Amino acid sequence: MPVVDPLLDRYADLLVGYCIEAAAGEHVLLSLDTPATDMARALVRAVLQAGAEPHLRLAYPEYTADFVSLAGDAVLASPASLQLEEMRRMDAYVRVAASANSRGMNGVDPARLARLQHRDRATQEERVNHTRWVSTLFPTPAAAQDAGMSTDDYERFVFDAMFLFDPEPAARWRELRDHQARIIERLSGARQVRILAEGTDLRLDVGGRTWVNSDGKRNMPSGEVFTGPHEASAEGAITFDVPCTVRGEEVQNVRLTFEGGEVVEARAERGQEVLDAQLATDAGARRLGELGIGTNQRIQRPSRSVLFDEKIGGTVHLALGRSYPETGGVNESAIHWDLVCDLRRGGSIQLDGEPFQEDGGFLL
Repeated sequence: MPVVDPLLDRYADLLVGYCIEAAAGEHVLLSLDTPATDMARALVRAVLQAGAEPHLRLAYPEYTADFVSLAGDAVLASPASLQLEEMRRMDAYVRVAASANSRGMNGVDPARLARLQHRDRATQEERVNHTRWVSTLFPTPAAAQDAGMSTDDYERFVFDAMFLFDPEPAARWRELRDHQARIIERLSGARQVRILAEGTDLRLDVGGRTWVNSDGKRNMPSGEVFTGPHEASAEGAITFDVPCTVRGEEVQNVRLTFEGGEVVEARAERGQEVLDAQLATDAGARRLGELGIGTNQRIQRPSRSVLFDEKIGGTVHLALGRSYPETGGVNESAIHWDLVCDLRRGGSIQLDGEPFQEDGGFLL
């Protein structure tokens, strides 16, 4: 793969040096899917060069499906105490996902998967709240196929979205951070956000909540600003026209209707059973944990990877389920499911009745 190989060290340096800022004496957990094994050495070397100690964990593509399907009830009911203790000893965490088959979770019992998610919840909360962490995606032929691209084109798409073809990728991310800071300055003074598009008229209360500048420190690529709307504030309906996948099942054209912050009607053109299962995960799954606005102009087309799709410049996304505590959100759930609405063709965002974004462009 000639496009990838020269970039591995630069990619690893960005993740270790810019994203998690590994320092001497620290412990860094590296969690990679085996299709991303080519990244393992580059990451280990980058961590060691920073003076930190790497802890490498590899998972084969069918690991989660096997665990959910074959683990005994006693295992699923027990706390993941060893994983939690390991995470407590870590200063930073790098997650490199790499798809071998996006349909690999087809047929997995969603109820048992929900039990596994509940089992892992304490470890995930420890990671999110007490380590410096970043999640990223390594391009594979399977992911390229899902995105409708050739493998070479998909590799270029992925790495361009991370600014890896630029001489100084970290400098570009700092520039984007400054741009997003200006967006947040305007958003922070607003109480009500109204999203308008075809099939969409939704109002959310964000007064007093904190907007987060997502500048590649936690997601790579990134390019969004987000907050946690007040949990009982969502009123109206929204149509998510960017397709997504859940456990390998495609979900298209989801329309959600909210009353008092809770989903009261949910329809999907495709994937209705998946939508119903997600909403049935727990009580918090029917409320919103996040409102995000995409700003990454290097990402211009959906690729069926939410890590990229939610960052498309000119889109807005909402997450059902778990809130991020740093936003002030308090919704709790085992899921955090991002759904994306494209505003670039006739959509708009209003803040307290004043125009803020039209057709995907900010009116700053």
